Amino acid sequence: MGQEASTPQAGKKLQVIGAGLPRTGTTSFSQALSILLDGPVHHCGTQISKGDSYNVKAWTRILEHTPIRSAEDEAYVMSELSKLMDGYVAVTDTPACVFVPELVKLFPDAKVICTVRDSDKWAESLDKTASNAHVWFFGVVLMFNNPMRHFSPWMKAMQKGRWGEVFPSRKKTGGAREGQMWERHLAFLKEHVPPERLVFFDVRDGWEPLCKALGCEVPKGIDFPRSNDSKAMEEIFRSEIRTGLKRWAMVLGTVAAAYWGWRHYLA
Repeated sequence: MGQEASTPQAGKKLQVIGAGLPRTGTTSFSQALSILLDGPVHHCGTQISKGDSYNVKAWTRILEHTPIRSAEDEAYVMSELSKLMDGYVAVTDTPACVFVPELVKLFPDAKVICTVRDSDKWAESLDKTASNAHVWFFGVVLMFNNPMRHFSPWMKAMQKGRWGEVFPSRKKTGGAREGQMWERHLAFLKEHVPPERLVFFDVRDGWEPLCKALGCEVPKGIDFPRSNDSKAMEEIFRSEIRTGLKRWAMVLGTVAAAYWGWRHYLA
């Protein structure tokens, strides 16, 4: 999680469905859950950007079967989500947070916990992250980066699939606040999750409320994890762009050398 992807462990079962939107402390939340539940957490942002390419490809295929229009779509989404969650004790971040209706059916005993923060600050943070992800050259620069070379297809699948189904297009609304994304998400959760299963949690409150929700003791001598989602994501973007530019330089250098050799040979 954060800067390192998690590896699923055989026999681990999903106990928590993280229903919070990105930029709500999902990295800190994931690290805390890993400590409390003693197992790997599927933090979508990290698994997609730092994990095996299987993760981003699997999420893309799931998204491409949404909006669900047939029994075949539903069967595919449920089956693939079940496979993707195997070996994890929890799942957090996006796009899992918009697949809560399916996840609560697949894992009826799992607690649904939605991380929250000040909605205005959240909207500002999300809009900044979204602007970084939508720069026009991003897909080209990442062409030789794995798994991030699959990022652009994932983004398109998000917009055309479940994310776009739940939230209005940014082109129409202008931003997260204008599109009332926060309010729409809370309404979406309350529509699909029984109130006795839904818990709201602010990571600034630390261990106590989270441990109470999970029915476990507060870890002794362990500080609650404090990671900055926005900074972590910005660093991933910067790192991937640096790596991509270096690889493009190598490719272009090789092409230029081959061309020079070819011209020299003909001469």
